[in-house]
Amino acid sequence: MKKDYVIKILFIENSLEEAEQIISLMRNSGIAVRPARATNAEQLQKAIDELEPDIVMFDPSIKVLTLRDVVQALDANGRDYSVIGLLDKVDGQQVADLFVDGARGVAPRNQPKQLIIVLQREFEALQTRRQVRRLETSLRESERRCDALLDSSNDAIAYVHEGMHVRANQAYLDNFGYQSFDDLLGLPVMDMVDAANADEFKLLLKGHARHEKVASRIALHARRADGSLFDATVEFAPATFEGEPCLQIVFRRQQVDPAVLEQLQRDPVTGLFNRSRMLECVGNAVAGATNGKKGQALLLVEPDNWKTLVAGIGLSRADELLAAFAGRVRMLLDTDDVAGMLAEHTFGIMLDSREDATTREWIAKLQQSISADIFDVGERSMSLTASIGGSLLGEKNANADQLLNEAAQALRMAQSLGGNKIELNDPAAGEKADRERDLYWLDLLKESLQKNGLVLYHQQIVSLQDAEGEYSEILLRMNGPKGEVMPAFFMPIAEKNKLNSAIDRWVLHRIISALQIRESHGMQTTFFVKLTADSISDETLLPWLAERLKRAALKHGRIVLEMTESKIMTMLRPAQEFVNGWKKLGGKFALEQFGSGLNSFQLLNHIDADYLKIDRSYMADLPQHAESQKKIAEICEQAKALNRQTIAEWVEDATSTSLLFAYGVDFVQGNFLQIPQLLTSSGSVVMQAVGN
Repeated sequence: MKKDYVIKILFIENSLEEAEQIISLMRNSGIAVRPARATNAEQLQKAIDELEPDIVMFDPSIKVLTLRDVVQALDANGRDYSVIGLLDKVDGQQVADLFVDGARGVAPRNQPKQLIIVLQREFEALQTRRQVRRLETSLRESERRCDALLDSSNDAIAYVHEGMHVRANQAYLDNFGYQSFDDLLGLPVMDMVDAANADEFKLLLKGHARHEKVASRIALHARRADGSLFDATVEFAPATFEGEPCLQIVFRRQQVDPAVLEQLQRDPVTGLFNRSRMLECVGNAVAGATNGKKGQALLLVEPDNWKTLVAGIGLSRADELLAAFAGRVRMLLDTDDVAGMLAEHTFGIMLDSREDATTREWIAKLQQSISADIFDVGERSMSLTASIGGSLLGEKNANADQLLNEAAQALRMAQSLGGNKIELNDPAAGEKADRERDLYWLDLLKESLQKNGLVLYHQQIVSLQDAEGEYSEILLRMNGPKGEVMPAFFMPIAEKNKLNSAIDRWVLHRIISALQIRESHGMQTTFFVKLTADSISDETLLPWLAERLKRAALKHGRIVLEMTESKIMTMLRPAQEFVNGWKKLGGKFALEQFGSGLNSFQLLNHIDADYLKIDRSYMADLPQHAESQKKIAEICEQAKALNRQTIAEWVEDATSTSLLFAYGVDFVQGNFLQIPQLLTSSGSVVMQAVGN
């Protein structure tokens, strides 16, 4: 499931608190949610019209609405959806009734992990159904266009089913000397080929019909109706005709030497396949996996420290080094393996017909061969290493884009581990690999805490209402072997290993020091700092902060601690006690992702937040979404009535900024306004582009 997709969920639920708990559970699992709730027919219709839900969470105990009523109202809307029944306990008859009435899944409330899995499964199934419909529409349109273009094509094209002609264009008839397609009815395509090429042609026909890995092109002598011959290149491709699978066969008169055609598919520097041909090979491998073929794997290989290597030998020698590197790769390829260039110095290798263990052995052999060899480039001799990332190919990941992305991610992981490493994506061994990676990053994280390997950035929060002083969001990074690592990668590992509190204190300690330095220069600064749930529950944090702030004696520097609305909802009492204690120390508090719940303002009855950071999902393409604009205006109006200030994050453009100003938003933040900047030990900033 895409991480940045917002799931629109409609709760048919008696209890607001129960719905909020499920929303918090989803958000804490990294699922972006836009919820609504209905308890009667009028609210149901309004929610369907305004929200257009993807998922409906239905509580069977609700008396006013039956599931059939809900399904009928949803069907009338015309959009596809999924209904999930929420059960207090699993009862066989109740489950059967829910499925009969239109539910696609059921989930017990007391099993959070199962609930999330069911939700993700149903949403992915919904996305798949929608995608299939889009693809079917595109396919029908493509077939219509292809059929219209078929007769205007100069290429001789025929569609063949079980060796017999089912469709042919005018160029095909002209080339073979037939007056109309009626002359081809009942005529085998084998009759179009000279007897000398018949056996080879027949083998290819059978191979393609069985979806075997056979050549897609052959040079032969074609036979006309009058018995005369002409040289042709024949190309095969799978196709459909009137909904039935068949084979498209194109006869092209030979005008170019086959050797020249072969050369055009090669990279001029390395002699391996070029990008276009290599991607075609990946597509062929994926097609084979779809039909059950096993033992394939895609590898991406890059020489380590390429820029440094090129700087050392000179740009004019880069191609020479690349060609030598390609030679080492080529030496290890088997007959059915293919290799090609996918980027400037990224090699793609498609391994064929190997057991998983044999694939790993081959990769290790390749890595050892490269690192043990000496490369002669001009008058220089050098050794080098390579990072290798790849993915085993099976039916589950039989998608070219997915396979390439998995291999690319594995390559980046190998490089982040310091280079000269191998990362092979294997779904069956995923959990074990995750554990090993977690242990590696845990050691790195502990070392970063001990040796100040963490890095702080700040991003300016711009006031739209002329507030005094500077306002900034503090952003955390960690120095990794290949550059800075984002918190989304290492913070989950920190949470699992109870390091969140230590990281929070590391950040707060440096922020207070930075505020001291800025204050000594006459700067009035407010820093917004994210706080983890572990710190909220840490009874020793407030006394530690009190002592640290007392020593700092800040007069104009302020700290605003912030936490997401969904996290607060899962620990309301300890959060309330912490916020009250923090405010006694003179601190401020902000709620992030505000407006993501069903009744976010009710939370302010328990949490005395000074700032409300509006949920970022409302900022996506804001000028085009009237619904998001309306929601932001409502939040701002209610916030002003309660004397709370609002902040819009992830602002994308000037038009959005103007709209936010018109709706009364107090502050805006985003890379469009200012990229994050490095916060130095002296409290100053250094310009540096970085994601937030």
